[in-house]
Amino acid sequence: MTLKESKRRRGASTEAASEPASFSTRERILEQAEHVFAEFGYDGTSIRQIAIAAGVPVALLGYHFGSKEGLYRAVFDRRVPTIVEQRLAGLALAESEPDLDRRLELVVKALVLPMLRLRALDKNPSFGRLMAHATTDPNSQSRGFIRDLFDPIAHRVMDALASALPDRSVEEINWAYQFMLGAMVFVMADTGRIARLSNGLCRPEDEAATVAHLVPFLTAGVRFGLPAKAGAAASTRILPTARPRKQPGNRKPGK
Repeated sequence: MTLKESKRRRGASTEAASEPASFSTRERILEQAEHVFAEFGYDGTSIRQIAIAAGVPVALLGYHFGSKEGLYRAVFDRRVPTIVEQRLAGLALAESEPDLDRRLELVVKALVLPMLRLRALDKNPSFGRLMAHATTDPNSQSRGFIRDLFDPIAHRVMDALASALPDRSVEEINWAYQFMLGAMVFVMADTGRIARLSNGLCRPEDEAATVAHLVPFLTAGVRFGLPAKAGAAASTRILPTARPRKQPGNRKPGK
């Protein structure tokens, strides 16, 4: 270890030791890391960018989180437990509902409400954009954050969907969950396009309005979005009626 590196690490340790019990510096790093990762993605973000955004030495990030991957994981660990806890509470309520139509609506709410509430409280789409990056990043699978943190609750949501839709196949339940997730993340990650297109009428940070539109849309989509069966599709397909072509020789005199 060089003398310069040793001094840098000692400086980071001294600053860490002097932090208040609230870990305000650590929280500031996590908050800024969420914004930077959301803007540039994991691969496009450097530790130095986050340190500059948080106003701390680069060495302090290493002291708290070890590496960029450790910091990335910590950003998710900061948010996900609350989301999962709220989803589990919503699913418990849904599973106690005997009416299957009402149960389906409650399952949809259990999935989307925690994320929409997070966006509404923060007035910021950063975590939604981070989720969009993480779920579409080809390298996300190898890092395993989505698998470790979200797959268990995803299976619980799909189990609840299956209980509300007992006639659906496993394939149909999985597709339904995927479409619901995609719509929710897209709304969470929106950075102003819908507000611009609607001249300010529609704003994802308006939790009540977003829930009022998104939940019925997803509930109806899951309930009625059953793919047509091959035989039924063939028997109900409407074909244009073929009109007989007139032949010149068949024309009547005087016509």
